[in-house]
Amino acid sequence: MPVHAFIFPGQGSQSVGMGRELAEAFAPAREVFEEVDDALGQRLSALMFDGPMDELTRTENTQPALMAVSLAVLRVLEKEGGLELKRTAALVAGHSLGEYSALAAAGALGVAQTARLLRVRGEAMQKAVPPGVGGMAALIGVDLDQAREICAEAAILRVEGQADVTETIEVANDNGGGQVVISGRIAAVERAIGVAKGRGVKRAVLLPVSAPFHCSLMAPAADAMAEALDRAEVAVPVVPVVANVSAAKVTDPQAIRDLLVRQVTGTVRWRESVEAMAAMGVDSFVELGAGKVLSGLVRRIDGAVATRSVGTPADIEAFLAAL
Repeated sequence: MPVHAFIFPGQGSQSVGMGRELAEAFAPAREVFEEVDDALGQRLSALMFDGPMDELTRTENTQPALMAVSLAVLRVLEKEGGLELKRTAALVAGHSLGEYSALAAAGALGVAQTARLLRVRGEAMQKAVPPGVGGMAALIGVDLDQAREICAEAAILRVEGQADVTETIEVANDNGGGQVVISGRIAAVERAIGVAKGRGVKRAVLLPVSAPFHCSLMAPAADAMAEALDRAEVAVPVVPVVANVSAAKVTDPQAIRDLLVRQVTGTVRWRESVEAMAAMGVDSFVELGAGKVLSGLVRRIDGAVATRSVGTPADIEAFLAAL
């Protein structure tokens, strides 16, 4: 029997129309969307189903929306297919906001509470840095050490006749397969693209994001999340969660809170997380929710494991048939 890890996507997997087929086909999916709508006091489901895309991609909408789709898929698997998470999955993990989805899936957080936490997280991240001050870039064809070297060189702002100035630029996501995302002051990010190209890096591109996520510029958002998580009810998850910033299993509620706070400014260690899960015996990664981004990343990290994306009624039917 395969050893499954259930994994949950992060920002970038959203698209207008996500979740609509699930809602049309399954009452349990509709219940999740209604629960999230009620928790936020907003028809987020209508925005997910019909757009517009510019509103859906506002980070305070994207984060709870992606969680809602992931949890709707899981709820259908449980209610319609009889799946029991602790019997089917050995571990859960998620990419950035997807870690909240993983925690909700494992029963550490309630769905409504998770939606509200992600709304706070999205708003706090957006407010942490004024528009235009920060940015992010993807470096393709580098490893983590090379990306750090590029950041170290790009951090130095040299102006003739003045002392050097160090600007914030850090590794945000180590996604594996030669893909590393960097984040920080926009001028430093732009310098890093130049440095990368000068070093012959395969590709270095500015990302269309609204803020410099997962770097120390997000410290005000980390403070906001510390306050919100301190009030949150966190239970012991029914299966361990592999956390982004530690790439290790966690089950203790206070440790979960601490890791989620650190995650706001810390590197998403996705490559190491996947390698750690494989080392623990996982040979099948099942992505629940919108898109197929994580499945692609997992295949590039470890070509020996099986991957599957489950986000549509057809995907659900096929996955349940394979169990």
